[in-house]
Amino acid sequence: MSTKLFVGSLPWAVNDDALKSTFEVHGTVVSAKVITDRQTGRSRGFGFVEMENESDANSAIQALNGSELKGRNIIVSEAKPKG
Repeated sequence: MSTKLFVGSLPWAVNDDALKSTFEVHGTVVSAKVITDRQTGRSRGFGFVEMENESDANSAIQALNGSELKGRNIIVSEAKPKG
């Protein structure tokens, strides 16, 4: 079962591919999406990464939470369900 991660404090320059490649080091990435503003198309500074399994997700959280990505320290945690 895949695990979805929230990634916050993303630099504006990070796109879906850059986000995916950052997380691939820690396991299989099912999907990676930077959330963009509907009107401007500009990044909203956060995104979601879906990892293939929980152990890959935990590895990514441990390694990447608080780490630097293109000059900014990112926040990585398990995504909370909508609602």
